Amino acid sequence: MKSLYRRYRPTKLAEVVGQSQVTEPLMKALEQGRINHAYLFIGPRGCGKTSVARILAHEVNGFKYVIEDDYVDIIEIDGASNRGIDNIRELREKAAIAPSIGKYKIYIIDEVHMLTREAFNALLKTLEEPPAHVIFIMATTDAYKVPITITSRAQSFTFNLVNSNVMTAHLKQICKKEDIKIADDALEIVVKRGGGSFRDSLSLLDQISSLSNEAITREMVVRAMGLPQDEIIQSLLNAYASRDFEQIATELKKALDSGIAPETLADEMIAAIIEKPTPDYIPLLTELPNIKAPYAEAKLLVAFAKVSGNNLTTAPGVTSTKQNNQPLMKTTPITPQHQAKRPSAVSQNQTRASITPMTSDAPSGAPAQASIEYPEVASVAPATNGTFDWKTFAQKVQEMNDAVYLQLMKTQHELIGGELHIYPRKRIIRTILARDNNKRILIDAAGGNVKITIHDENDTPSSVEKDETVSKLSAIMGGEVENDGGGNPF
Repeated sequence: MKSLYRRYRPTKLAEVVGQSQVTEPLMKALEQGRINHAYLFIGPRGCGKTSVARILAHEVNGFKYVIEDDYVDIIEIDGASNRGIDNIRELREKAAIAPSIGKYKIYIIDEVHMLTREAFNALLKTLEEPPAHVIFIMATTDAYKVPITITSRAQSFTFNLVNSNVMTAHLKQICKKEDIKIADDALEIVVKRGGGSFRDSLSLLDQISSLSNEAITREMVVRAMGLPQDEIIQSLLNAYASRDFEQIATELKKALDSGIAPETLADEMIAAIIEKPTPDYIPLLTELPNIKAPYAEAKLLVAFAKVSGNNLTTAPGVTSTKQNNQPLMKTTPITPQHQAKRPSAVSQNQTRASITPMTSDAPSGAPAQASIEYPEVASVAPATNGTFDWKTFAQKVQEMNDAVYLQLMKTQHELIGGELHIYPRKRIIRTILARDNNKRILIDAAGGNVKITIHDENDTPSSVEKDETVSKLSAIMGGEVENDGGGNPF
């Protein structure tokens, strides 16, 4: 028994659905007898290029088109397997022979872009000086691979993917003829997965047509095609939007354990984002198209981790005041013009902090200069009654500048007589924190009520009050976060 896409292949130009921009000009040309010696059909797979080529080949010769017919004057060539110069030379020799039955000898070259450069050059000679009885109909999915010398000598027609409404109406007619009972939302999945291709859509309809003698439901189609439920897709998108990497990992494992292929999951997420795009989801589109074998599962997990930024909100007990769709750090190169405009200090009401360039004490491999944006932070006074609220102070620093905060978390501190003493563990940390602009951030975070002294890396506090924030940060980042010049841009 023939498959649906073969049984419902059109045999006349008027029967071709959704490609009026191609069929109407061709029908008028046939009526007027204005036949060209070369045609180039361009478009995605499954949209009707080969079918239209066969119909045109039959109609210019006045042949009745039956799918199984085999006219000696209509020669089909697969460009992928007959791509060499010898194949085209043989074609040229046979093209010189007059047609046996019809008025024209017609060559249909499918996937013409697969021909070698030498083969194209040999074909060009025939296109430049074609025999009067020869017509070439070439089809390609990759028009940019066809030399301009070929395209300029042919009439080009562009095929489009079929509109979903047109496709739905066409499939409903076929379902009625084939007595296939299917719910509208189930047919919607078939159309969506078909991607505008008649061949793909009919193949999918053929696949699910035997699922039930009663009406085929959406759930049946989802299960038969191994597709993820809408709830899974939405859960993953929500977890990504909130930058909750633990939830992302949980949802991915649940989806993959249910038997859904990672490529299918990526395709469905792309379709969901395109259907209802939001700024939170758009970055995913840079990674999801790359999900393919080998190691598709690993690539999918890395894609989410990469675009989510692995934000600090992924660890329990640690929260961030940053907006969910903001990266941890936003850096821009510092040009001489920018450098001249940079302030020497940042006041409490300013909304931008500038990290100054490395001094001579910094290692030679230190990252380039950068300017980092942070939201406006209200003044606080954490020092009261001889005590100092280190946690509030550190939180304010993080709100103002992530880079300074990360370095601050690698220090020890103590409050002596209203003066905050900070003891860096390494010289590079002291170099960064002691810069004027960065120290100003610390002063502003302290509310201006505490004098801050940054000691050398060899100094040790007389009494060190470690804060639990250090251990939390370490847990998030997988251990102590160090940067000696090769990690975060400062």
